[in-house]
Amino acid sequence: MKPRNLIVASIVLAALAGGVFWARKHPNTGTDTAATPPVIKLADIPEAQAQQVDLTKKGSPTVTLQRQNGNWAITAPEPYRADQSAVTAVLAALSPLNADSVVEDTPADVTKYGLDTPTVTAFIHEKGGKTDRISIGNDVPAGSLVYARIGSSPKVYALADTVKTALDRGVNDLRDKRLLTFDTNKLTRVEIGSSKGDVEFGKNGSGDWQMIKPRPYRADNFQVEELIRKLGDAKMDLSEPPVTGFAAMQPAGGVKLTDASGTQTLEVRKSKDDCYARSSVVKGDYKIASDLGQAVNKSVDDFRNKKIFDFGFSDPNKIDVQLPGSGNKTYALSGTDWKLNGQNMDAGSVQSFIDKLRDLTAAKFVTSGFTTPAATITVVSKRTEKVEFAKTADGYMARRENEPTLYQLDTKSVEDMLNAGKSIKPAAASTKK
Repeated sequence: MKPRNLIVASIVLAALAGGVFWARKHPNTGTDTAATPPVIKLADIPEAQAQQVDLTKKGSPTVTLQRQNGNWAITAPEPYRADQSAVTAVLAALSPLNADSVVEDTPADVTKYGLDTPTVTAFIHEKGGKTDRISIGNDVPAGSLVYARIGSSPKVYALADTVKTALDRGVNDLRDKRLLTFDTNKLTRVEIGSSKGDVEFGKNGSGDWQMIKPRPYRADNFQVEELIRKLGDAKMDLSEPPVTGFAAMQPAGGVKLTDASGTQTLEVRKSKDDCYARSSVVKGDYKIASDLGQAVNKSVDDFRNKKIFDFGFSDPNKIDVQLPGSGNKTYALSGTDWKLNGQNMDAGSVQSFIDKLRDLTAAKFVTSGFTTPAATITVVSKRTEKVEFAKTADGYMARRENEPTLYQLDTKSVEDMLNAGKSIKPAAASTKK
């Protein structure tokens, strides 16, 4: 290598070595990177501080929201119940309200920003008398931003367009669209009336729904709860034109619900394939989902419990079995072991029998025809359920103790259950040495 090139290489190597040494002595802490732009906080209005909100959209009347007894209500342009979650979404955009940047400090003309006649202006009146004003103008040409001004300040800011989305709300956006406002957790009575019959439900001592009318039948809790869910979800369709001629439509059914605050009613009618409702809670007649019309137009049997046993997922702790040819046997749960006369029984065979009992479901309800019981089974869980089974010409019939109902069952389901009961066997002998 030539002497001159050797000298240059030595200098470069020395520089690199010096750089490595300096880097080790002065590690990068990140403070030499570009500084993060400071947050421009324009307002921070917690929802609890807000007492009134006035929203004015260009070309539309002002919508006024007021806090009344802890809840928000629409007071202008007409009084309506407010959707509490929708109002919360409006105020959430202001807690905090940050700007992306300052566009201009003292603009000579705000027309180019659309702030001479804002798209939407919000006045937020807080506790203590303070009022904040936010004016939203045009969209910024590039990016998801909008122009805005705060209060009487001349500055023009660029804000995230999500703020505009939150504040650009009309009456229909903020109305509570529920047709019924009952408290599901405090509901005590549900009454249904239709051409298929009248049904009334009440809560029993266990908190389950019990049919009261036309007779004290066991109710199918799932069906009742599903009806209640659909009634709670029923909403006005404000995108549809006002409904006319409701009284002339074909009646589909009616519902009366009672909770701690009182009674609410809903009348449902049909016009061709469409369903409409009139509620005691809100003025007007509204189109509703067709499945709600179907839900209030069911027969008594649609709401009756077809399960023969109620223990459901609460496994029994005692089963008394009287089967043909097997005598009377009582299986009792001791800890995790099933025992018969002190002897451990095979857990799998007992569980198979329990599963068959749990699955027994009536094909229909009948009023007569029960003869001599062929089998009697008593299941003890959170409650005691005694059921007798009688053989009939077309299957089996079941009768629960102290109940007027007779249940018709198909042959296979009952005989599978009876065979499972006969197949319960002792546990295998221990192989411990």
